[in-house]
Amino acid sequence: MKLFIILGAINGFIAVALGAFGAHGLEGKIPDKYLETWQTAVQYQMFHAVGLLVIGLLAGKISSPLINWSGWLMLIGIILFSGSLFVLSVTQIKVLGAITPLGGVSFLTAWVLMIIAAYKYL
Repeated sequence: MKLFIILGAINGFIAVALGAFGAHGLEGKIPDKYLETWQTAVQYQMFHAVGLLVIGLLAGKISSPLINWSGWLMLIGIILFSGSLFVLSVTQIKVLGAITPLGGVSFLTAWVLMIIAAYKYL
């Protein structure tokens, strides 16, 4: 599905931009602990941007709701996991960390759905 390839590419672009911003714009402005949190958010966004690209390619071979759900859950995971960590890093509002595991569960579910779809349909 072209949409997931586009979403993956957009998220890859954003991850690179936010990684550069973190390395050059935030260094010395936020505590190292939160700079590491920022980098974790960037890494997970990039990993899952690649996951979205894979889903987009698989969607061309597999016509299954499992693949579509996998893609949407991966995008939701990026927003909840990486997004909450980005906001946490710059605001240092620790309660935002409670959102992060919801994104992690979305990521895990997305990968499981991709596994099931590949097993069933490839």
